[in-house]
Amino acid sequence: MVTVRPFQSGDETALVDAWNRSMPADPTTAGWFRDCVLLDPNFDPEGLRVAVAGDDVVGCAYAVRRLIPLAPGTDLEPDTGWIPFFFVVPEHRGGGLGRRLVGEAVEFLERLGRTKVDFSSYTPNYVLPGADAELYPDGHRLLEELGFRTLYSPVAMDRALVGYRTPREVHELLREREREGYVFRSPEVGELPELIRFAADAFNPDWGEAIRQHRDPERIVIAKKEHIVGFALYAAYRGIPERFGPFGVDPGQRGTGLGKILLHLTMTRMRAEGLHSSWFLWTGATSPAGHLYAKAGYEITRKFHVMRRSA
Repeated sequence: MVTVRPFQSGDETALVDAWNRSMPADPTTAGWFRDCVLLDPNFDPEGLRVAVAGDDVVGCAYAVRRLIPLAPGTDLEPDTGWIPFFFVVPEHRGGGLGRRLVGEAVEFLERLGRTKVDFSSYTPNYVLPGADAELYPDGHRLLEELGFRTLYSPVAMDRALVGYRTPREVHELLREREREGYVFRSPEVGELPELIRFAADAFNPDWGEAIRQHRDPERIVIAKKEHIVGFALYAAYRGIPERFGPFGVDPGQRGTGLGKILLHLTMTRMRAEGLHSSWFLWTGATSPAGHLYAKAGYEITRKFHVMRRSA
């Protein structure tokens, strides 16, 4: 007999083990589970629905809503809740347990007044940007059956850095922009507040927070002309050096090649550290950024579906 209950202290090791049997393409660690779930200030044990058969954890679904703002100046997004992940171990699939777990996670959020439930774009602690229909077709199908609909479909991209050299055209473009008064370098400590505000206001509050918590200016490159107009960094998320981003250029400065310069300067720094690859989880395949990445040698490795259920 399988029972479903809220998370209890002592479940954590069994949950990580069950996760890794259930999602072998995306294994996790006890450290990640501790930092990004249990120590998340928005964590509520009632929202982490744990399925237990005897003494064994056989599945779970995690529901979360904001109890504190994501960043200064933002609200609690009171209409929205998230399901960052759910899973069922292989031997307990096919009997409706996944439907039960996700259903209880949705009910938890709806009882708290959430009229929109998103899978799985909870920042800053999402596991994947959305459902991967290729690797986890049953999970994607279950979400559709429960009323989740795709909002958009970002892609993950990777590029090998072995043998990478900054293209000559980028060197020429860099010199041209420098003659116009642009500078490209790591930010000075006193420029970090400006950079954080720029990233948060022009793009996403999560990007500003990623920079605030980064604390390694040598892994950040800015473009500046009187004011900061672009940036790129790596190792911002979970301290993973090969993970590129966030990355942005002032919309009014696009078409000037600043993004191309920032991207290649960052890859050059990554290669100088001896890194063998650069990757990220989230961009639009047909967006300007997606085209820029493709021209720089990045290839699509996964596709996700950010999905929403509305009351």
